[in-house]
Amino acid sequence: MKNFIFTMLIALLVGSLPSTIEAKTKKKTTRKHRTEQDARRLSADSRVVGKHMLTLQWISWESYGSVEIKKETDGTYSCHGEQLARNCPKGTEQGNIDNDDYVKLNGTIEIVDRNHLIFTGEIRTKVYHINNGQEVLREGTFNFVTKENRHYWRLQEMKNPIDECIDYIDIYFK
Repeated sequence: MKNFIFTMLIALLVGSLPSTIEAKTKKKTTRKHRTEQDARRLSADSRVVGKHMLTLQWISWESYGSVEIKKETDGTYSCHGEQLARNCPKGTEQGNIDNDDYVKLNGTIEIVDRNHLIFTGEIRTKVYHINNGQEVLREGTFNFVTKENRHYWRLQEMKNPIDECIDYIDIYFK
């Protein structure tokens, strides 16, 4: 009887060893994964948070607007900015046209990673030769992505919902 009880205790101890080792390994892996995620998040934060140049190709790629992305106290990211044609210097394409064209962003940003931002809010554009010069309002969730060797995130939902043209809205890295 003593041998039977002793054998059962040994079997129970040996049977529990792999799960104990597995649990310790899993805990280390989870901690390492969290640390890597935190490092990626800090890297993305440093690239995203701050003041950036903003352009809509119809206005100018020579005279930039600006957009500011701020990390709020609750951990969310706000995004507000504009590019105004009236600020384009004389002698540039838009500076030679008397208009009040603009692109304006107002919303929040979710950082997917260093190369992908999700913007939720309003994008307002007004271009003299699109939609009879009237404002086009886009509301919802939009993707800004950078690819290959680009130094900006570009709006992926480029198709203007009113005039079927393509709008290149870019937020440049700092």
